[in-house]
Amino acid sequence: MCVYVVVTGETVLPIGGSARHAADPASAVRELEAGGGPRWVWADTRETYPPLLEQGVRVARCHDLALTEGLLLAHEGRYGEPRSARAAHARLHGLPVPDDQPNVTGTLFAPEPLGAEAVAEVLADQLRRIEALPEPGRFRLLVAAESAGALVAAEMSYDGMPWSRDVHDALLTDLLGPRPVHGMRPAKLQALADEVTAAFGHQVNPDSVQQLVKAFKGAGVALKSTRSWELKKVDHPAVAPLLAYKELARLYSFHGWVWADQWVRGGRFRPEYVVGGVVSGRWATSGGGALQIPKVMRRVVVADEGWTLVVADAAQLEPRVLAAMAGDRGLARAAGEIDLYSALAQSFGGERENAKIAMLSAMYGGTSGDASKLLAVMRQRFPQAYQFVEDAAKAGEEGRLVRSWLGRTSPPPSGRWKELVSGPEGGRAARDRGRFTRNFVVQGTAAEWALALLAVLRGLLPEPARLVFFQHDEVMVHCPLDQAEQVIGAVTTAAAEASRLLFGSTPVRFPMEAVAVGCYADAK
Repeated sequence: MCVYVVVTGETVLPIGGSARHAADPASAVRELEAGGGPRWVWADTRETYPPLLEQGVRVARCHDLALTEGLLLAHEGRYGEPRSARAAHARLHGLPVPDDQPNVTGTLFAPEPLGAEAVAEVLADQLRRIEALPEPGRFRLLVAAESAGALVAAEMSYDGMPWSRDVHDALLTDLLGPRPVHGMRPAKLQALADEVTAAFGHQVNPDSVQQLVKAFKGAGVALKSTRSWELKKVDHPAVAPLLAYKELARLYSFHGWVWADQWVRGGRFRPEYVVGGVVSGRWATSGGGALQIPKVMRRVVVADEGWTLVVADAAQLEPRVLAAMAGDRGLARAAGEIDLYSALAQSFGGERENAKIAMLSAMYGGTSGDASKLLAVMRQRFPQAYQFVEDAAKAGEEGRLVRSWLGRTSPPPSGRWKELVSGPEGGRAARDRGRFTRNFVVQGTAAEWALALLAVLRGLLPEPARLVFFQHDEVMVHCPLDQAEQVIGAVTTAAAEASRLLFGSTPVRFPMEAVAVGCYADAK
């Protein structure tokens, strides 16, 4: 039986037990963790856990009230309502519900935290609502995985990913030129800007969309935008330097020297992760851009001396998830291979690329090119998998909600959508939402599998190994060299356990290929 324990301010309250005063909450948490590892109840892990980490305290399990409230509200068709513990408590007592506030802990604007008794009330209400669901067991797993993800996110921000400032500076200098003074462009960016101006014959700022559109119009080229894919269709001498400028300018803005000054400290990249920041359950970031590290920057991620990076990613995760959810035996057999698309191609009697197009079209609703023809083959060979996503698409087209395997619920259609679907463009609006819900059930479940993987792997890692990066279906562990094989084995075990937790004894394989490298760039 799991023991829930609330720590708020200086109060420690075991659920069903007596409250006690704790002048030093960190010591109280450390003591209770050593005594059997309860499940901690926190209004918001982002607020409660970092101060404990700074005092050297780590916990095994928690129940995040804010994340859980968001999941429950969405399941009840109330997606987007305030989800904070304070809002949940207000709803319980018929009080005005406060809007969710940004994470402002430790500032003058931070509200007083809820008392332990109020937190316990919200927990009891959430547990009651979970038990009233049609499949409470699955939803409990979702809540546990989401809350574990919050622990991992806080720990990864605290521990940080190894980041060599020397390598970073050398890379930027090679690509852009020396670090410029404030307000100036790096030398190579300025040279490309000068080339753009020379190609037009007059001064043009390559950072100004308006100036670029006007300059191309003066040269007889009408542009709707200055996006790279549209520029590549234009035959003009300004295009090549402009495309090169845009690529380097993005690197300079999002991963340049100023970015590193803000997000890299003590040889570690420390971003701010947002668990469930995307409606499908995937993570986002509120700072640092950890989920959008360009490939060229991977050479900057270098293990400490005597340590290594174990990098692992799941092969073709979403098609495997679809096979397991749909119970499609034919697709499950194909998913028994490391390269699922090659196995599908054998079933199709065709090319690997065609098999990939057919599978992605089924999951994402693609119909362009040969997709329609290939979908017909998909429908014939894997009818259960095809019907599974078709049912989700139909639900979306009809304005109904869909759910992931564990119960994460899609947002309801907006009022604007309801207006569109009843008008002359109704068919298109319905199809667009159908594509969203078709993908939601697969991507949402893939996100759940990844969360389960993180939760299990976190518990298997030996000290002092640390999870330092996570992106959709990829994880990175920083560990001493002599632990590399143990960590690789832990990744394999965690992948198998995540599959069992979600799908039971499924025949679908979820291979997680792991490799130990000194530099992130060497993993690909």
